[in-house]
Amino acid sequence: MNGPDRQEIVAGLQERAAKAREYRAKLIRSQLSDTEIDTGRHEEHANAEYLRRIASTYGWPGRSLVGEEAAEAALTIALYADDNVGLQRTLLRMIHEAAKRGEATITQWAHLYDRVLIRDQRPQVYGTQYRVTSEGIESAPIADPDNLDQRRASVGLPPYAEQAEALLRQYIHQPPHNPTEEST
Repeated sequence: MNGPDRQEIVAGLQERAAKAREYRAKLIRSQLSDTEIDTGRHEEHANAEYLRRIASTYGWPGRSLVGEEAAEAALTIALYADDNVGLQRTLLRMIHEAAKRGEATITQWAHLYDRVLIRDQRPQVYGTQYRVTSEGIESAPIADPDNLDQRRASVGLPPYAEQAEALLRQYIHQPPHNPTEEST
């Protein structure tokens, strides 16, 4: 492998994703100053570029390249690359191909697929995307809600009601005040 060795990639993905999750959690709870928000946005752009470089060199950073945890970290970075929908679409194709080869999961693909649909202002298919508003947490629009749990099961996701309840428990003690979107 040319360029950074596997451990550098693993560490880079995990560290970036951990910081991104922390930033998003604080952003949702309105715990950041304007300067911190600007810094966080800059970091998300840098994270997206980092993932783009890895993906253009090695393909989707899947199980055999980086392991399960770092592959999940790559997904987190991809989900937060909201300002670069073109990159998200490219990564969506890559993760789909990686899932066919066993290098990613179809569940990971479903999360990014829903995210791209929402960014395209279309209803999501698997119910993985939520909006955090001043009123609380609500699902982003869902296509054909009557068959949602069947679609979720087909990609390894738990029933929607279970996921929604878990998400509400996660935020119940610190209700969000800053509208944004999150993935579950």
